[in-house]
Amino acid sequence: MPSPQHWLGLLDNELTVENIPSTLNPIKDDLWVAAACVDRVLDDAAVQRVLLETGRERTAAALRRSQATLAALQDEEGAEQLNPSNALTSHFTNLRADAQLCAIRTLILDRLDRLNTYVEICKVPPKGSYDTQDTQDEWEDDPWADDADVQKTAEPPFTLSAFLTNSLLRSARVLALHQWFGALGIMFERHSPHLWPYRLFILDGIPEHAAPLSYVDLLPAVNTTTNLEKVWPSKPWRTEPDWSETPQVRNALPEMALTPDLSPAFAESSAARHDDPLSPDEISQWYKTRIQQIISFTGMIDVALAVVQHAAPQSVPGLDEMGEELSLLARLVYDAPQADDGMDDDWTLDRWSAMDPIAVVRAYLAHSTPDTLAKDIWRLVMPYLFVLESRAERAGNPDPNIQTRILYEYILNVPLETAAAVFEASKPILPKAQRIIQNDEEMARLALACLYGSNSLEDWTTMSQIFECLPAWDISRDDEQEDAADTTIVSLGAYVTPSTTRPHCTASDLLIFFQPLPLSSLSRALDILDVHLESGEILSRWSVPAPLRWFLQSNSDIAEQRAWANRMARRAGGADDKLNTVEDWEWLLEDMLKLTGKGDSGIRGAFGLLSEDEVLRIFLSGLLSTGNFSVAKAVLISPKNKLSLSAEALEDICLSCSREVYDNASSGNYTYGDMKLAYECLDVPPPSERLLKEKEFIEATSRLSSFNVMSAPGIPISPLEIRLTKDRLSLVSRVLSSNNDAYKHTEVILDLVHKLGLGNSVVAQVKTLAMLADTALQAEDFIRAYETSERMIDTVSSLRSSYPELDTPDVQEASEVCWVACYQLGRQPEFDDVDEKLSLLGRALELCRPDKLHDVLVAWRRLENEDIEAREGRLSSRHDGSIRKSNTPNTTTSLRSRLQDFHLPSPPLLNTPDAAALASRTFRSVAANFPFSVTGRGRPSSLQEEERSSRSGSRRRGEGDELASQATRVFSKGIGWLIGDD
Repeated sequence: MPSPQHWLGLLDNELTVENIPSTLNPIKDDLWVAAACVDRVLDDAAVQRVLLETGRERTAAALRRSQATLAALQDEEGAEQLNPSNALTSHFTNLRADAQLCAIRTLILDRLDRLNTYVEICKVPPKGSYDTQDTQDEWEDDPWADDADVQKTAEPPFTLSAFLTNSLLRSARVLALHQWFGALGIMFERHSPHLWPYRLFILDGIPEHAAPLSYVDLLPAVNTTTNLEKVWPSKPWRTEPDWSETPQVRNALPEMALTPDLSPAFAESSAARHDDPLSPDEISQWYKTRIQQIISFTGMIDVALAVVQHAAPQSVPGLDEMGEELSLLARLVYDAPQADDGMDDDWTLDRWSAMDPIAVVRAYLAHSTPDTLAKDIWRLVMPYLFVLESRAERAGNPDPNIQTRILYEYILNVPLETAAAVFEASKPILPKAQRIIQNDEEMARLALACLYGSNSLEDWTTMSQIFECLPAWDISRDDEQEDAADTTIVSLGAYVTPSTTRPHCTASDLLIFFQPLPLSSLSRALDILDVHLESGEILSRWSVPAPLRWFLQSNSDIAEQRAWANRMARRAGGADDKLNTVEDWEWLLEDMLKLTGKGDSGIRGAFGLLSEDEVLRIFLSGLLSTGNFSVAKAVLISPKNKLSLSAEALEDICLSCSREVYDNASSGNYTYGDMKLAYECLDVPPPSERLLKEKEFIEATSRLSSFNVMSAPGIPISPLEIRLTKDRLSLVSRVLSSNNDAYKHTEVILDLVHKLGLGNSVVAQVKTLAMLADTALQAEDFIRAYETSERMIDTVSSLRSSYPELDTPDVQEASEVCWVACYQLGRQPEFDDVDEKLSLLGRALELCRPDKLHDVLVAWRRLENEDIEAREGRLSSRHDGSIRKSNTPNTTTSLRSRLQDFHLPSPPLLNTPDAAALASRTFRSVAANFPFSVTGRGRPSSLQEEERSSRSGSRRRGEGDELASQATRVFSKGIGWLIGDD
């Protein structure tokens, strides 16, 4: 016979439908059997049902006894006087086994209800979560199979044992999390009293990404009759509660009737309870919170929009505007073109709500192409603008221009290629309903603002495309209207010119300017735009593009037009693609002349303020600046030659270009580089005297560079410094001072002077010869110095003979230079040829000013005395003293005769003993007026020392000669002041 020990020895997996009754029925203790039935919780529904049914049967006797006891007491004392709870309490106190059996019965009944629910749950799994039986798999393709007859089962997200022991709230949350919405509906229906207060807590457990269509029946709704939340329909498994579940029984059961192990497994959640139905506003707020969570956690705008769309039939108020926002946002996220990499920004409802309308329009069209832009505007932007207009009307602030205002603002701030797509979709030839911009005048204003507000230098094709889309009005204008329109354009040029208050004029600013213009002015503005676009294309073709607004700014500025014409002529073709053929340059000239003319409308081109002659000059200057002189010559002799310039003008241009290249040259050598270009440029026009002089000057520059003349230590003199040197003879002086042998090449130096532009100046030749003689003197090359001095004397003599009146400036200056040079060489002690020295001093006496005669005479007198003494010394060695004495008067006579040859009377003082001293004092007084110093190493610093030297006589002749020689060499350097040398 089975015993309790046998039951306890059975494992849960060993229990079957058959062995449960055969094991428990023979046991007579109802309490033990009932407790054994609730102690075991199984996952097999059939076995669990038998177990629970067995336990319920064993509690029936206790239930009947309790009911009979209560009925007997009521009969004895009367129903009105008996308190059932007290009676039951007394009964359960006396019969504790019955109390425990009643308590166990309530637990068994609850588990039976849950068991039934679990079985129903298994029949409604979510789509795609169930597994068919093997037999069904075998007949999957059976055409005779009826899908409705196939039993679909699946395992819920929890086991039966867990469902029986856990709280219903927890099980409902698990079903919501795993999206078992059909099962969750069954729980709401079968266990409504337990789950209703926590409905919102359960719904919050549904994943945000879940499709609302699958749980739409679970969402809160509004009962239009009560204007409160619609209450769930309740269908419990048992319409009437068991007697053990009545309140009077529960109140009568003592606390010790239920052990902790037998307590109901239902723990209330700490979540907020909502026992009463919610108001419409509370329901609306829950929906808004749910939508925000969906967007924030998942970014799935379509799911959030579906929630709103399913809430609308549920009569939930306050979601219309949110539905509009979500619908527009969904268009942006799902319908608008996306980036190629798919890495678009995350959109939230808060971010969307914070955007202004123009930002929304830009977001809609951010990835649209010119081919799809028009279509995207119609399907994305226009509905959004319509919603804005409707909202303004609903708010009581109608704004009929809101659509055009926002659309125009977008067009004004997009690239020209994008704007061109809008104008293409707004052509006047299209039906008005199909045009994005439907007003012709507004379209013209927008186009003018976009084009003149653009800084583009390359989109000329796109600009022309926009222009071709604009309307054309056949308007006959009188002169007054044309003048008004032209005045408007002049004002527009001033308007677009940058200023301190408005550094940059935007397209939006220009639209404000064009807004009040009448139709006639707009038509004239379009004509001017046509000319400007053609001019812009020409400038862009030759690599000197200008923004379209430049044509407005330069409309009345001749200096700006001239500057751009020069740029066009000099930069044509770009630095890496210079024009090399005659045809190219003739094409350039043709375009430049086209820019100076007027079109059929009488509107001037980009160079309209320049004359044709000036443009021709600019063109030729630009051609010559490139160094293509062969092309320049070919253009000048071409049969298509349009360079109708005079010979003088052609010569001026070539000279100017040559000098420009010369001034920018870094080297003076004319065999290569810029200097070669400057030289060859002069061969373009026919030869002339001016061109020859300029070429000679370039040759002179090259010659100076070959002498390594320095402007500073280690820095060769530049061609620009040579041209800017006012006294060009100083350049010759620098050549002579920096080259030891340069003075030997007299003809070379004179040729250099000639090519420096001083060839016709006799004074310059004289000064040059004086410098050569002085340099030779410094080198103690007295023979060459004398020869050069003789040539200088001949030049001065020829000059004096050409001018009977000797008081002309040139004669005086040349004579002054000549006598000083002769004086210096003639008084040199190192120069041994006394006759030549006397000849030079004689020339100095002939050419010097009267106030300088005494100075020269002192040197001449001393030289003659020295010559006489030298002769006397020589004669004394040959003859006796008497012969030497007899020769003295003859020498004096010879001196007087020489003075008579110079037409100068011999001063009486020369016959006196103090004649030498008097001459020295006179020379000293004159020398004080010399503008140069004769100080030097060990040489007399003034004529006083020379005077003292002459007074010393023959006793200190040797020492005096040495001092005189040193003083002479120092004094000879003073010639520089006569020729401008530093």
